[in-house]
Amino acid sequence: MELLMQYIVTGLTVGSIYALLAIGFVTIYNITGILNFAQGEFAMIGALTCITFANAGLPISASIILAILISATIGLIVERTAIRHARNTTVIILIIITIGVSTFLKGMGLIIWGTNPKQLAPLIKMEPIHFMGAVINPQSIFIFIVLLILLAVLYVFFEKTYIGSALRACEKNPRAAKLMGINTSTMSALAFTLAAALGAIAGILITPITDATYEMGFLIGVKGFVGMVIGGMHSIPGAVAGALIVGLLETFSGGFISTFYSDAITFLVLILVLFFKPNGIFARASGERV
Repeated sequence: MELLMQYIVTGLTVGSIYALLAIGFVTIYNITGILNFAQGEFAMIGALTCITFANAGLPISASIILAILISATIGLIVERTAIRHARNTTVIILIIITIGVSTFLKGMGLIIWGTNPKQLAPLIKMEPIHFMGAVINPQSIFIFIVLLILLAVLYVFFEKTYIGSALRACEKNPRAAKLMGINTSTMSALAFTLAAALGAIAGILITPITDATYEMGFLIGVKGFVGMVIGGMHSIPGAVAGALIVGLLETFSGGFISTFYSDAITFLVLILVLFFKPNGIFARASGERV
């Protein structure tokens, strides 16, 4: 029982990180129709930038805010330079562009921060909590709480604000949104900025648990994408649920089978979901024929 609870806690912690990246994927995809495979690199930038500021003597709160702002600005620059002028090209070209951006950002990370892993002090300085035989790192609880708060904030933003409504209009029908006077180009830039900020938050949250490196973004970015596909590419709650499932799958398969096969098992589940539920496990039924 103790081991089971430990795996659940660990899986939810890892899944929460993937969920923050999955939200970014869903936001960009629903508003622009683009799969941004550079999403994980924003987590890398956020984590390493925060560590740099903290090591320079800035308070951790200021370091976090500056790291998120810098990552969001880079997301905006990426959209304005690499994406904006290629919006009318094919999906494959756009995917290749985002992969190229990912490679570029990873290379810049290598040049700026080098290959040595970087560490960040725990954001929550408390003793581990013992619950039902499991040892819970307070940082894990903090990550899950941040995820819940962000979900609530995003719900209010998308449902109760004018800008959020404009973003949802771009998701439903970009052409009609443009005819209604909504600047879809601006909404696209906002989507990339928001997604980059979410990626930075994910990177900052995971760094006190595991070291940050210039190549950390690729794997968690892929896992966030897998979570989005499993849960549903058109739903933020579905993507979050899918990411949590990925985290639990990864932890349980690594614990009961082998960490060597955990990724293979996760991608096997992805293939099965695409075969039986191509729109995602939690996708809403639609009357639209595709």
